[in-house]
Amino acid sequence: MGIPGPRAAARAAHAVSAARGALLVTGGSRGIGAATARLAAERGYAVCVNYRSNRAAAEAVVAAIRASGGRAVAIAGDVAREAQVLSLFDACHAELGPLAALVNNAGILERHMRVDEMSAERLERVFATNVVGSLLCAREAVRRMSTRHGGKGGGIVNVSSVAASLGSPNEYVDYAASKGAIDTFTIGLAREVAAEGIRVNAVRPGVIYTEIHASGGEPDRVDRVKAAVPMKRGGEPEEVARAILWLLSEESTYCTGAILDVSGGR
Repeated sequence: MGIPGPRAAARAAHAVSAARGALLVTGGSRGIGAATARLAAERGYAVCVNYRSNRAAAEAVVAAIRASGGRAVAIAGDVAREAQVLSLFDACHAELGPLAALVNNAGILERHMRVDEMSAERLERVFATNVVGSLLCAREAVRRMSTRHGGKGGGIVNVSSVAASLGSPNEYVDYAASKGAIDTFTIGLAREVAAEGIRVNAVRPGVIYTEIHASGGEPDRVDRVKAAVPMKRGGEPEEVARAILWLLSEESTYCTGAILDVSGGR
C-alpha cells in the first residue's frame, strides 16, 4: 500500500475537519491563542483564527495550519464590540460550517499600576474585552450550538488566569478581577446549558511565555517571577493549548464547570 500523495492527504484532512466541525479561537494570532489554533487543527478541527488588529500574525497561523493540511481562516473582529462579534460568528459559519467549539482567549492587559492610579477608561477597556467580550462570544456560541436552538451541542473553554486567585497586587488588580469574573461566568454558564449539549470549562494559566507581559510594561516578567512557581519555570503556550484541547475532547465528556489550573503548581 503506497503513501498517499499531497492531494489525498489534503482530502483526508478536509474530511476529518468536516467531521470534527469548526472551532473559533478569539485572539488567535499569538501566544496561547495561536498555539491552540495550531493544535486544534492537528486534532481535526477547522479553525477560525480571530484577531483584532494584527492581520499578518493571524495569517501566519493560518498559513502554518494549511501547510500541514488543515483548514483555517483568519477573521478580524473586536470582541468588545457586539456588531463585530456578530459578524465574526457569521463569517466563521460561512467559511467553515457549523460551530462545534469556542475558545474564549482574547484578553488585554495594561501597564502595572495600583488601583488608586487607574482611570475609569482603563477599567472600561479591560472589562469590555476580557469580560463583556467573552460573554458576547459565549452567547453567540450557545445560540448556534445549543440543542435548545436546534444545534448539535459543543464545547466552550474560557481562558482565565491564575491572577484571579492571586489578585495581582501592585501590578494589575483590574486584570485579575476580570479573570475572577470569567471563573464565575464559567461555572454559571456551565450549569445553565449542561442539559443542552454544551460543556463549559476554563483553564487558568500561570506565568506563560507570551507577548502579553510587554503590555504590562515588563516583557521579561516570567523570568523575574518564575522562582515563585513550585516547578521553578515559566510555562509554554503549547502546554496551555493541550489543556484546552483536552477539555474539548472525548476524554473529558463528564467535565463541565471545571476550572483547570495550568500554572506549575502556583
